[in-house]
Amino acid sequence: MTFNKVTADDLKAFESMLSPERVFYGDAINEDYARDEMTEYGLYMPEAVLRADSAEEISAVLKYCNERKIPVTPRGAGTGLCGGCVAKFGGVVLSTERMKKLIEVDPVNMTATLQPGLLLMEFSKLLEGSGLFYPPDPGEKSATVGGNVMTNAGGMRAVRFGVTRDYVLGMKVVLASGEILNLGGKTVKTSSGYNLMQLLCGSEGTLAFLAEITVKLIAEPKANLSVLAPFDNLRKCVEAVPQVLSGTTPTAVEFMEKEVIEDAETYLGKQFPDKSANAYLLVRLDGASTDALDPMLNDLTDILLNAGANDVLLADTDERKTSIWDARGAFLEAIKGGTKSMDECDVVVPRNKIADFVEASQAVSEKYGVRVRSFGHAGDGNLHIYACQDDIEDKAWKQKVSALMDDLYETAKTLRGQISGEHGVGHAKADFLRESLGDTQIEIMKGIKKAFDPNGILNPGKVVG
Repeated sequence: MTFNKVTADDLKAFESMLSPERVFYGDAINEDYARDEMTEYGLYMPEAVLRADSAEEISAVLKYCNERKIPVTPRGAGTGLCGGCVAKFGGVVLSTERMKKLIEVDPVNMTATLQPGLLLMEFSKLLEGSGLFYPPDPGEKSATVGGNVMTNAGGMRAVRFGVTRDYVLGMKVVLASGEILNLGGKTVKTSSGYNLMQLLCGSEGTLAFLAEITVKLIAEPKANLSVLAPFDNLRKCVEAVPQVLSGTTPTAVEFMEKEVIEDAETYLGKQFPDKSANAYLLVRLDGASTDALDPMLNDLTDILLNAGANDVLLADTDERKTSIWDARGAFLEAIKGGTKSMDECDVVVPRNKIADFVEASQAVSEKYGVRVRSFGHAGDGNLHIYACQDDIEDKAWKQKVSALMDDLYETAKTLRGQISGEHGVGHAKADFLRESLGDTQIEIMKGIKKAFDPNGILNPGKVVG
């Protein structure tokens, strides 16, 4: 791909479209804009960073850059894990970090309309007291809602409520040409032609620039409790999941191994309620009242014990819930803080193949002499496997981790899984996507990209190129 460099005249044009204090270049660009949370995938410094305030400003920038053939990388909070928001070909990073307004909460239609830069944790706080609830719950609460939409983020509650895509009702997007489109709205269903809005969910900013979102809300659950079930046997632990799903209606079913719990303990400086077993299931139940949860709890307890759990530990107070879920939420940072570098595999496999994949990850760990940590969303088959460099020399590490990842993604393909369950493809996993899907599907996707973005300026080098 050939693009033009940003010139002094371009910078003046950007300053006239936005304002000089929202245009950054040269030494004024913070190095954070050169990466996401995975520095393993390289640093790519943009030539300019622009902070937009509105769809109209985004439109002006895209129209100009499209005519000048300057690449534009959309960026929210930069919390991604696959190099999706970095300027691989230089050009402009167009940031939505200032676009954080909750425009409307509509209690009658049970919707919210917001700008894409609003952080997930800020959105949750703004909904407090409304009686309404936004179910998607990705682990990184400092991510933007717009970033969640563009990666179709999942999270711990996906097993019951679905992923981000299931809650997007409307979008205001800007095409590469600068044209603004309004897609969907507050209607809860449609059979009106191709669903472009749903196509854009998970497109990682390669097809259009997200400027506003309307999402579905639901009634907030009034009560919840959590159960921690330790298992001595990994396979028995994972094989209990289909029984849990068929016998109860859990909000979350999380899988974790003992080692990653120990990492989290060290990172947080807090003790986990139990470390007696090799593997654990963490299950959350939500309901209209505490009384309504009692029969579900009884059923869940019977299922887990009959499936081979050593015990069923109840967390029904805020303190007990916090001790468990804080540890679960800290897994990524705990692993990251304990190693020099790491690489991640975010596969999703059929639920009955989870144990096979985790055992395969243990086998490749031994094969290449690389420490591996695993946890994930057992309820929907989405596993997070982290390979840790530790004290391996850099050259040997690159060879080992490359071979290890090849083996893991090949295993996922053999098990009829997919290379990403929720973190996306970015540029780091693009080669694995082609190997997984094959040339025909990739060429169809490239045709879609061409239709939306003929000059290829939107987030080039990501997903399909």
